[in-house]
Amino acid sequence: MKMYLLAAALLTFGCGNASAQSSQPYAGLQSRPLKALSEAQIADLRAGRGVTLALAAELNGYPGPLHVIELADALALTPEQRARMQTLYQAMKAEAVTLGERLIAEETELDRQFASRAVTPPTLMGATAQIGQTQAALRATHLRYHLLTAEVLTPDQMHRYAQLRGYDDTGERQLHGPGMHQPGQ
Repeated sequence: MKMYLLAAALLTFGCGNASAQSSQPYAGLQSRPLKALSEAQIADLRAGRGVTLALAAELNGYPGPLHVIELADALALTPEQRARMQTLYQAMKAEAVTLGERLIAEETELDRQFASRAVTPPTLMGATAQIGQTQAALRATHLRYHLLTAEVLTPDQMHRYAQLRGYDDTGERQLHGPGMHQPGQ
């Protein structure tokens, strides 16, 4: 009986503590320089990293250039394919870094408007519309380079990529399903 009461007390205390924590999910974030983006997000944007922006492509059989470069030996890339992947990656990174910096600047401006109490419904609508356009352009950039990467690889390399990345449970459907462009066809 004592164990039951102790367990009930611990459970009640634990739930109460979790409840208190959930009412303050943003505590401490008010002191960061840019409220809407963490330091890690800012670093990813400045480095041109996709950070899940291209999952629709990646998980449906369209590899990204950086991951293909990382797996170049295992994929038995030809020298021409390696050169093409480097070119695609450098172009993607250049576009993504530019868009990432733009997004950081736009979020900074929105944050400044709120911090200075200068935000109005029209400035809010303009700022968020611009941020949305930049976010869409950034995502489209990453997705577009996954499309371009798939055009460079052979079907066997695409299948091997899926295996190496751990996606092979439905690899045949992903890589050879309806509407899939096959390199060389």
